[in-house]
Amino acid sequence: MRLSEFDYKLPEELIAQYPAQARDASRLMVVHKISKKIEHRNFRDIIDYIGPQDCLVVNDTKVIKARLPAKRADTGAKAEITLIEKMSERLYKCLINTSTKIKVGTSFTFGAGELTGVIRGESEGIRLIEFSINGSDFGAILDKIGIVPLPPYIKRPPEKSDEERYQTVYARTPGAVAAPTAGLHFSDEVLKNIKAKGASVESLTLHVGYGTFKPVSVDEVSRHKLEPEVFELKEEAALRLNDVKEKGGKIFTVGTTTCRVLENQAQLVKGSKNRVEKGKGWTNLFIYPPYNFKFVDALVTNFHLPKTTLLMLVAAFCGREVLFQAYEEAVKEKYRFYSYGDSMLII
Repeated sequence: MRLSEFDYKLPEELIAQYPAQARDASRLMVVHKISKKIEHRNFRDIIDYIGPQDCLVVNDTKVIKARLPAKRADTGAKAEITLIEKMSERLYKCLINTSTKIKVGTSFTFGAGELTGVIRGESEGIRLIEFSINGSDFGAILDKIGIVPLPPYIKRPPEKSDEERYQTVYARTPGAVAAPTAGLHFSDEVLKNIKAKGASVESLTLHVGYGTFKPVSVDEVSRHKLEPEVFELKEEAALRLNDVKEKGGKIFTVGTTTCRVLENQAQLVKGSKNRVEKGKGWTNLFIYPPYNFKFVDALVTNFHLPKTTLLMLVAAFCGREVLFQAYEEAVKEKYRFYSYGDSMLII
């Protein structure tokens, strides 16, 4: 498929600059992928579509303050360094925003000098930086001097409230450099009501990294290579998910990252329900049409940017024709798009 087949026009005013006043107050478009029916609901209504035998699966990754104001150690020139992928305890792939030329060996200082870093390598505009700390641990320093990594289409500086709202209520495991945004709509009350109905809620981890938001630069979609991202599906969760499937329940995945982990770990089982296996490591599973989903039954997702791998996964799940009918309807009905925008449930 061609990249141009995943393009659409979006009025700029529909790009949400702030989240809804309450997490669960956003709108919910429900798309029935077989009948092509579209419903316009409130996000709190999502419970109407989840049965007592079903399971909601969430990504519990926690966003770190990945944007770091910096100064060059040699000239004092300002720069901003964004962590995009952890390679080892102190080694990260980074994007650097600076007006000065930099090369391997360039050093930076951060904050009051409690953190320093030096470029150890470079490839296709991505720098490999080794950090050194003075005093506190790396996570504490990021919390102190880092900035919430809001995406560039949010045309305002991060505010104090973003530290809470650009994080899911179930975020537990630090490591993401962007939020798993489909989960931002879930409040404690919505999760409580889902459980009260009898459905279960399971979690896995995928640290959202450069692989999720790296632009697709090739015209033939199949030639795009997704950057690997760290994930973990624990054994207890995998066993419970398989039990849900065995008993006829449906798997509702929250977000494309959750969906990718489950499909990465899914095993085809002839003559029985498919299963997922526990696992921990890296995945670069790239899902685009046509794709035969092995384990996921329903998908909760946001409205995504044109020509992105996220949009391609959603197209694979519901069909490209249904997807763009839904997006056309969303523009017409003035849904809010992207990270802080409204939600879509595909069943």
